[in-house]
Amino acid sequence: MTPVNTPHAHSPGGAPARISVIGEALMDIIHADGADGGSPRVSEHVGGSPLNVAIGCARLGLATRLVTHFGEDAHGRSIAEHLAANGVEAVNGGVGPTSTATATLGADRAATYTFSLTWEIADAALAALASTEDSAHVHTGSIATMLPPGDQTVHSLVQAAQRNETISYDPNCRPSIVGDNTIARRQAEVFVQSSDIVKASDEDLLWLYPNRTLDETLAAWLDAGPALIAVTRGALGPIALTRTARVEMPARAVTVADTVGAGDSFMAALIAGLAQLDLLGASKRDQLRRLDHESLAALIEYATNAAALTCSRPGADLPGLGDLGPMTGTPA
Repeated sequence: MTPVNTPHAHSPGGAPARISVIGEALMDIIHADGADGGSPRVSEHVGGSPLNVAIGCARLGLATRLVTHFGEDAHGRSIAEHLAANGVEAVNGGVGPTSTATATLGADRAATYTFSLTWEIADAALAALASTEDSAHVHTGSIATMLPPGDQTVHSLVQAAQRNETISYDPNCRPSIVGDNTIARRQAEVFVQSSDIVKASDEDLLWLYPNRTLDETLAAWLDAGPALIAVTRGALGPIALTRTARVEMPARAVTVADTVGAGDSFMAALIAGLAQLDLLGASKRDQLRRLDHESLAALIEYATNAAALTCSRPGADLPGLGDLGPMTGTPA
């Protein structure tokens, strides 16, 4: 991912929106067979869904912190440098080694994965709590909300943040890590109930609820408390709904390099769009619940365009304000 420096996106009130993201940062290590039988190639990339969301939010002009875990090792230094280059402030609760996800690509390009994961941010709990107190919004999801012991710390931070901040959540399920969908479903529902905005993929929802349709799950999750639910469906495009509006639109046609980071880009743009609408923060919950169809459509189009741009680039190279500009109908 190439660092992108962009000006702050201001809410209609004039101040840069500040958000906190809580979740994993890790190193993706990719082993690929060499061309024509040559030596295997190894490449390393900074990754992790919450980290990607934090990078995407910062590139879209939000003042962003990432509460995470990485070690004092070479991989951890790469993560710290990448966050700093993209203007993301790191609150690091890590004491163990940096987590890694290793993918081995065969000649047919199929991948097999092995993980070395640690998720524990207790050493950053007080700093994380303080960091959310001057934020308008907190986002979390993925491994951070599923993997003990850190998942309980994350939930406690989210509960504390509800007093002043809006909350967003993306389960971003990893069946290869949490293989029991009963456990994952229970964890996901805990965070859905604590959130104002929830984004998931159709693959997430069909794995969590194999005996329900997408519409049934969306309705159940909306009834659980959130103001806004969005589901991405790849080439079919997203669906979003509130209690008063529903939007369904096709995906934007692009030449796809790969889909790495597309869902994280959608989530980051969703948060940035809500900031531009001045709908982040606990005091805006009632307005968020009354989001009209026109504003919801503009918001989802903005997030869809962000995901499409990410798909057109190799790797999780999320767009910035220079790529997307402000959301249609909002101040520059």
